[in-house]
Amino acid sequence: MSRLCLLALAPLVLAGCTRNHFPQYPPDYRQYAYVTNGGSNTVSVLDLVNLRQDRVLQVGQEPTGVTASPVRNEVYVVNAGPASGNGSLSVINAEKNQVVATIPLQKRPFFIDVTRDGKFGYVANSGSNTVSVIDLEARREIGVVGVGEAPGLAKISPDGKSLVVTNRDGGSVSVVDPVKMRVRAVFSGCPQATDAVILPDSSKAFAACSGGHQVMSVGLAKPDSPNDDEHADRLLALLDVGKTPVHLAMKPDGGEIFVSNFDSDSVSEIATGTNEVGGAYLVGAHPANAIVSADNSLLWISNSNADSIGVYSIDDGRLIKPPVRVGGGPGALAFSEDGFLLLAADTRSGDVSVVRTQSYASNGSIRIGTLFTMLPAGVRPNDIAVKAFHVH
Repeated sequence: MSRLCLLALAPLVLAGCTRNHFPQYPPDYRQYAYVTNGGSNTVSVLDLVNLRQDRVLQVGQEPTGVTASPVRNEVYVVNAGPASGNGSLSVINAEKNQVVATIPLQKRPFFIDVTRDGKFGYVANSGSNTVSVIDLEARREIGVVGVGEAPGLAKISPDGKSLVVTNRDGGSVSVVDPVKMRVRAVFSGCPQATDAVILPDSSKAFAACSGGHQVMSVGLAKPDSPNDDEHADRLLALLDVGKTPVHLAMKPDGGEIFVSNFDSDSVSEIATGTNEVGGAYLVGAHPANAIVSADNSLLWISNSNADSIGVYSIDDGRLIKPPVRVGGGPGALAFSEDGFLLLAADTRSGDVSVVRTQSYASNGSIRIGTLFTMLPAGVRPNDIAVKAFHVH
C-alpha cells in the first residue's frame, strides 16, 4: 500500500485503497474495540469489521482499565474518578453500544479482572487500599477486601481459587482467597509492584517490581497437592531483569514471560517452569507494553518513546526489522479476535494505530507488521478491550 493511500485512511474505507487478503466476515458478525480515553472521560468504540469509529460513549471521570465479559456481550470500564472521591464501573452493552449501568466503587480504582465464567469482577482501589468484589450479574459490589497500600492491579487465577494483588506503594504482593474474601498471604520486597500474570495452570504468579529491577515469582497454594510444601502460598524467587520492569507479557502456553524494562530499553525473557532469566534483548526506547501472538511465535512491543511497535521472533531469538512506525506514545496493545490486526493505543497523539500482523508484498513475500490505518480516539487513550460476537 502506498504511503499516500495509507495517510488518507482516516475513516479508512476510501476509494483507491485496497484491502487485499482481509478476512471475510458473515453478515451477522460484529467485532468492536473499546478504548478508554482518560483525558476525555469517554470510550471510543471502533468497528473492526468495517475499520472505522462507530461512536464515542460518555462514561465516568478518568476511565482507565477496560475488559470484556467472556460469556456475555458486555464490556466493563473502570473510572478512576476524582483524586479525592470515589470511582465507578461502567457497564456497556456491546450489542447496542450503550452504557446500561454504573456500579459505585471506592477511591481511585484502575483495572478490572473477570472470572472465566463471567460472574465476578475484581477491582483494586488504590485510594482505599482495598479490592472490590463485583457481582457482574447483579451489577453490585458484594464484598471489600483490605490489602496493601495503593493496590494497582488484582488478577484472578484461571481456576478461580487465588486473587493476586500488586500493592504499588506497599512494595508487596497480596494473595487473596476470593471465596472467603480475605488475605491469605503477603510477600514484601517488591518495590512499586505493578503488573502481574498467573500461569494457565494457576500454579504460579509473577509480579513486576517496577521500583527496581526484579520480578517476583510466587507459588500459589494447592491444598490438594501431594507435596506438603505446595499447600500454602510461598515466595519462590526474585528474578533479576532490566531497570524499571513495568509490564509482563506471557505466552498463551504459559512457558515464558517477557518483561518490558522501561528504563533499560530492553525485554527480558523468563522461563516460568524453572524461574530462570534467559536473557535480555535491546528493543526501542522505553518499552511500555507487549503482547504475544496466539501461536506463541511473535512478541509485539510498544516502544513508547520511539513511536513504534517492535516485533521479536521468539523462535529465532531476533528482532524483525524495521519496527512498525505508529502514533505518538504507543502503550496498550490488543489483537483482533482472529489475530489479523494489532491495535495500539497512542497516548500522546490520541489515536489508535491499526497494524496488519501479516501482509504480502507485491512479489508475494510475507511481511510481518505493516501499519494499515489510524483511527481517532480521545485524549490520552490508555487501554483497549476487544469483543466479538454474532447477532441473532
